Amino acid sequence: MQKISVTIVPRSGKNSVEKTGEHSYRVHVTAIAAENQANQKLIKVLAKYFSVAPSLLTIVSGARSRKKIIETL
Repeated sequence: MQKISVTIVPRSGKNSVEKTGEHSYRVHVTAIAAENQANQKLIKVLAKYFSVAPSLLTIVSGARSRKKIIETL
């Protein structure tokens, strides 16, 4: 299991992932930060970036924050 630090930017013009450090990323998502939509989109975007199934990624902390810790299985 590996943990990565993610800063999410909701309501962006496009979905994209930017590596900012060894285990840290900035992820832009088009979804809004209401009703867990941005978190769901974040998992999908990261899964595509890492070429893994979305079910292998879990938000460990920061579910209601822009800064999150994501665990990969």
